[in-house]
Amino acid sequence: MHSSESDQQSDLTLEFVHISVLGQEVIEGLMVRSGGRYLDATVGGGGHSALMLQMADDVTVTALDQDTQALQAARQKLAEFGDRVTFHHTNFAAFNPRGQQFDGILADLGVSSAQFDWGDRGFSFRQAAPLDMRMNQTQELTAAEIVNTWDETELANLIYHYGEERLSRRIAHRIVESRPLNTTIELAEIIFHSVPRSYRYGRIHPATRTFQALRIAVNRELEVLETFLQQAPLWLKPNGRLAIISFHSLEDRIVKHTLKESELLRVITKKPIVPTEMEITQNSRARSAKLRIAERLDG
Repeated sequence: MHSSESDQQSDLTLEFVHISVLGQEVIEGLMVRSGGRYLDATVGGGGHSALMLQMADDVTVTALDQDTQALQAARQKLAEFGDRVTFHHTNFAAFNPRGQQFDGILADLGVSSAQFDWGDRGFSFRQAAPLDMRMNQTQELTAAEIVNTWDETELANLIYHYGEERLSRRIAHRIVESRPLNTTIELAEIIFHSVPRSYRYGRIHPATRTFQALRIAVNRELEVLETFLQQAPLWLKPNGRLAIISFHSLEDRIVKHTLKESELLRVITKKPIVPTEMEITQNSRARSAKLRIAERLDG
């Protein structure tokens, strides 16, 4: 039995709701308070924004996302807060605050549960879908173009650097041999059979790192993160706070070093804040989350 479009949209909203990791830690870290103005740079389904807005009746949030499905879910989730929320369809690195300054800025860098679970977006190797992986569906570059047109050395380097995959050359060679590849399942199968038998049944699926690498490349995730981290301190009021949640070592390394080296910021978290065992039990995707917080220097 097929669900209706409205049922699917309802499911989407529910999916986005449950993946807001480190919610209480974010609220405490940003020091969300009455009269505060906040920027949720990756609103997703609106979970973190809802927590901010619930802190006081005069809190306002500017909500950004480059994913139209995410924005749609966030509008539904946050409808009760009316004009206390403004929405913008944009990548956080391209946002223009037009002179606004914020008491706090949050960027949750994780791919949402909905993006993984809705098979048609191509983020997951567990569901058949076109090799897409675009967060912003208006852009041209897709995973299919990379997989089917890049040369073997370029592919191997991509998988090694962005996926931190030590078997990148073997995987790239098998991908090039097997072209054209059109679906996530096809690609996952090729990767599975390109690695040694002992590697196939480890803690994570052998396609995990390659899919991460492709997603990062398609969406230029590390480049836009670096741009955002250079701009965001300028958008903060004195003593305003910047909170970043990352999910893999490449992102966390960039966040850690950029916050530390910024002349405008003081790092609050000497070590990243990580989820409690209870949160990980309730949401296994929170397992690798790391929260780092810095404060805009006064004056």
